Amino acid sequence: MTIDIKTLFAIYFIIVNAVGFIMSAVDKSAAKKHKWRVPEKNLFAVSLLGGAVGTLMSMLIFRHKTKHKRFMIGIPLIISAQIFLFAFLILKGVIAL
Repeated sequence: MTIDIKTLFAIYFIIVNAVGFIMSAVDKSAAKKHKWRVPEKNLFAVSLLGGAVGTLMSMLIFRHKTKHKRFMIGIPLIISAQIFLFAFLILKGVIAL
């Protein structure tokens, strides 16, 4: 049984966004309890690796980091850049749908 690249990409996208969602939710919970927090650089790293949609969803659902301009501007910018890059790669024929 072989798995094609599109399936692998879809699995990766689901997993990395789930990680982004969970990390932000865990950080919100820790913030409420005044416990150890997830470093902001880790939230951004997961977002840059493809988990920005999950991170943004978690931010909006749990109202976490919504007062931080760095996150409210940065995460949507990361999503926009990833969409642009993906579209560019499709148009150049690097990625075929």
